[in-house]
Amino acid sequence: MADKLLRALTYLFTLFTFGWLFFIILYVLVKGVPYLSPELFAWNYTTENVSMMPSIITTIYIVLGSLLIAVPLGVFAGFYLVEYAGKNNKWVEAIRIATDTLTGVPSIVYGLFGMLAFVLAAQFQYSVLAGILTMAIMVLPLIIRNTEEGLMSVNDSLRFASYGLGAGKLRTIFRIVLPVAMPGILSGVILAIGRIVGETAALMYTLGTSTSLPKSLFSSGRTLALHMYVLSTEGLHRNEAMATGVVLLILVLIINGTSTWLSNKLGAQGGQQ
Repeated sequence: MADKLLRALTYLFTLFTFGWLFFIILYVLVKGVPYLSPELFAWNYTTENVSMMPSIITTIYIVLGSLLIAVPLGVFAGFYLVEYAGKNNKWVEAIRIATDTLTGVPSIVYGLFGMLAFVLAAQFQYSVLAGILTMAIMVLPLIIRNTEEGLMSVNDSLRFASYGLGAGKLRTIFRIVLPVAMPGILSGVILAIGRIVGETAALMYTLGTSTSLPKSLFSSGRTLALHMYVLSTEGLHRNEAMATGVVLLILVLIINGTSTWLSNKLGAQGGQQ
């Protein structure tokens, strides 16, 4: 009886969750698709076309720049914590607690830190560079934890078998551990991309809200999510804001779909090896 009740509750909450997901997607599509027009993809922003193209390009700059900093640091830190640091090391536990804590810090706190550290103290002003550094710090704990989870999911028997065949530590990591752990590491990277793409509060304090296309790392701009937020709060271009939401939603769905496909493909390859 208890098992049947638990199963029924599981199905009910699953249906409730997916129901709200489909409702939100359908609502955004219905409200935004009719207002998609070529003017929204014009190269230059004006008050008439409120083009999102500069925001799309700025979003790409922020994502690539943040990942360029955060992914190597996060992946290498995860490898050190799992493969090289001792399992009973107190410093490792302290680092993991700090990482979990930083993962739960509100994004606006990161934005305030970025403004004080990069915009004011380092005098980068509101710029792409300040936004990149802030977002790299924000997603770094997420990448570290996902890398750790991916590496810890690898069975130790695979490592011992590789050592028994005469392979060294580094060769074992790259040839045995990494292919198996790659889906978990990639999931962390894709989650980081999703968080960067959807971020507004932290970038408002560091990147700024300029509508022009950034000409350098020290130029201001706005991402796609920030562009949608500004349009909706101004109250003058809410229809265009909903159309921007459609583009942002499609982008997020593409990212999640790509994440699932790559994870399954790499997982299958790791299992064959």
